[in-house]
Amino acid sequence: MHLKVKETKKEIYAVRRTPKHVPPHLHHALEIVYVIEGALELGVGQELYHMEQGDAGLVFPDIIHHYQVFSGGGNQAGYILVPPSFTDIFTENLQTSAPVCPVVGKAHLEPDAAYAIRAVLQMEEKDPMVVQAYVQIILARCMGKLKLAEKSSVGSDDLIYRAVSYVSGNFREQFSLGDMARDLGVSKYVLSRVFSKTFHCNFNQYLNEARLGYASGRLEHTSDTVLDICLDSGFESQRTFNRVFKERYKVTPSEYRKKQKGSLGL
Repeated sequence: MHLKVKETKKEIYAVRRTPKHVPPHLHHALEIVYVIEGALELGVGQELYHMEQGDAGLVFPDIIHHYQVFSGGGNQAGYILVPPSFTDIFTENLQTSAPVCPVVGKAHLEPDAAYAIRAVLQMEEKDPMVVQAYVQIILARCMGKLKLAEKSSVGSDDLIYRAVSYVSGNFREQFSLGDMARDLGVSKYVLSRVFSKTFHCNFNQYLNEARLGYASGRLEHTSDTVLDICLDSGFESQRTFNRVFKERYKVTPSEYRKKQKGSLGL
């Protein structure tokens, strides 16, 4: 299936891959993350939740989240992005609430929910009706194990939230810090401080991380050309893309694709 990240509307995005650092972002889909091997850290708000093999995390729509990986070795996780059209009777709760803790540990994850997650990740062709049935099982078994709070208490409409939302929705386009500051109605100085104090990087670094995350996924899971991926990800030239990509991943985009090629088993 063609990768569709951070803008999923009517498609299911499901993939198994080696977990990696992903900067704070949000999207309008429900995200289910399942640790297949090793460990990862799921960050929501100011909290960082440690996840190990067999644990599942549910990130509700429009909640800022990020990922960190501190352990080396054979880490592997599955990620499923579920658009609102697939969540049926759970849609209202997903839109208005958020989990106080988004992780359901292996010991508390019902066997049929774990099976449904693995089944979606293993499907070669994502039949929408079958996937929706599995999603209903996952939500039916997991929602009761999550303590829910008003979404406003987790994802607010402050400048941090709006900055993340802006980059998530526009990273494939060309814009500057000044353009973003103008659209958000703040000064460049104030916005620059958000990136340095909250995300510990500057605007360009954060924007490139969003673009590289999208590009690396396309390299892993599509046969699109490097040039097409470069331009679709928001980079102005392949030369810049290659340079920034190699700085981040220590290999060229083509080398990265070859390294990641091959199926990952559960």
